[in-house]
Amino acid sequence: MRQKFRQFGYYLVIIVLLPYVITVFINGPSIATSSHVDGTYVKVRLGENQTAEEAGEGSVIDLPIEEYCIGIMAKEVLPEYEKEMLKAQAVLVRTDVYRRIEKEGSGAVLEDSFWTQKEMEKAWGVTKYSRYYNKLRTAWRDTEGQVLMYDGKLAKTPFFRLSNGSTRDGKEVLGKGYPYLRIMECPMDIEAEEQIQTVTLDDMDAEIKMCDTAGYVLSVQVGKEEVSGEEFRTNYHLASSCFTLQKYNGKLRITTRGVGHGLGMSQNTANEMAKHGRKYEEILEEFFEDTDIKEVTDIVLASPSE
Repeated sequence: MRQKFRQFGYYLVIIVLLPYVITVFINGPSIATSSHVDGTYVKVRLGENQTAEEAGEGSVIDLPIEEYCIGIMAKEVLPEYEKEMLKAQAVLVRTDVYRRIEKEGSGAVLEDSFWTQKEMEKAWGVTKYSRYYNKLRTAWRDTEGQVLMYDGKLAKTPFFRLSNGSTRDGKEVLGKGYPYLRIMECPMDIEAEEQIQTVTLDDMDAEIKMCDTAGYVLSVQVGKEEVSGEEFRTNYHLASSCFTLQKYNGKLRITTRGVGHGLGMSQNTANEMAKHGRKYEEILEEFFEDTDIKEVTDIVLASPSE
């Protein structure tokens, strides 16, 4: 009887370990698990009005990368969005963070703004906090360890809220090296409520000098100084860097189209795609052509790139 129990135990161990053995045989033993990588701690600088225990505003603290990235997602995306869109967003945020770490080294201090739990509760309300946070965390964990790669390197993964009807050409905005950032038509963005916005400023000597193919402003002459469209947008708190200038009753009327810089993934179009049954992998392939979703490994956390 004892011998039979022992044999049964052996068979049970074999059954339990068989899937792992097959996985190692197929993939090799050197593959790092995504859960290990996503459990990494990163150095983060606290932003304006942010504090932590024994750390004041502007201090550098250690945070699990999951907590930091979910905080970025909370600040940058509407939690009401579809699950597949949120998964696409999670991959973009993870890729960007690891790209910065790879460039600057594991000791890099990350300074992208993010929301803490208190900020999420303030923005969403205490009653919605748990539901929204769990939704973002699920998107993060459902894509655990996944990043976007191009030609063997971590891709640049910009995103924004709403285009003017199309995304921008990466070559026109950033120069060579980003062929996967291409112009993509986003007709659903044109119908969005926030598509056109108008602000009125005190009159100034300002003239648009150059726009890109998608209609976003590349440079503006302000008096004797020439500034980029993004700088002008930031300085005057405009919704988008796609805008027109018009003198009106002694004022300067600025009409914007879209929300954000227009490069990379339009969150609004991505969400509409998700509503129509598109998976996050398909969404990412549409916005970042010829890129691949890969599992991030500890190699990313090595010393800064040469």
